[in-house]
Amino acid sequence: MLLHIPDVLTSQEAQSLNAALAAAEWVDGRVTAGYQSARTKHNSQLLEDHPLARELGDKVLGAIEKQPLFMSAALPLRVFPPLFNCYKDGGSFGIHVDNAVRQAAGTSFRIRTDLSATLFLAAPEDYDGGELLVEDTFGTHSVKLPAGHMVLYPATSLHQVRPVTRGARISSFFWIQSMIRDDGQRSVLFDLDMAIQRLSAESPDHPSAVQLTGVYHNLIRMWAEI
Repeated sequence: MLLHIPDVLTSQEAQSLNAALAAAEWVDGRVTAGYQSARTKHNSQLLEDHPLARELGDKVLGAIEKQPLFMSAALPLRVFPPLFNCYKDGGSFGIHVDNAVRQAAGTSFRIRTDLSATLFLAAPEDYDGGELLVEDTFGTHSVKLPAGHMVLYPATSLHQVRPVTRGARISSFFWIQSMIRDDGQRSVLFDLDMAIQRLSAESPDHPSAVQLTGVYHNLIRMWAEI
């Protein structure tokens, strides 16, 4: 399931983060790439343990925790500390798949990467190219979102970032270990949750709302890994 999550940050909040990062000390983005990915990765990145990365990462985490759509779709157990990257001057990232397990630099914190997330911080009109292309069973999806919007997709997906030929594409990216390992099961739970919410809004006293809510939580009990 590929999901567009709007307004994780307001445009003003995204602009503030983007401005802070534009003046940051960037390093070669291959510092966090695996062997295969490093061969096709051409971008810059803020070091994981940089004070600015920690400060802005906390803001991103605070924002996603307030997003019901993210919580419903991801059912997060652990979230990797957000990272930040920049593509410009033809920078790109060729087709690849994310590492199955990520460990935060200098710590014992590690997660299984069930889901990948990209939070766009630069306005799309400020750069050319830079589309995130994600492949799934229905084809290839091109993603280039407004500043402050986020895309969530299975970390098992083949994906790439097209070259940026003008301006700079600055974004935050991170991974989520879900309580529900299987993407198909997460999709079922998400669809069921959305249906329950619509039913509750349209017919708050309908007895099926309680029954379906019970089904939802019983499925989580069956499938959750915590």
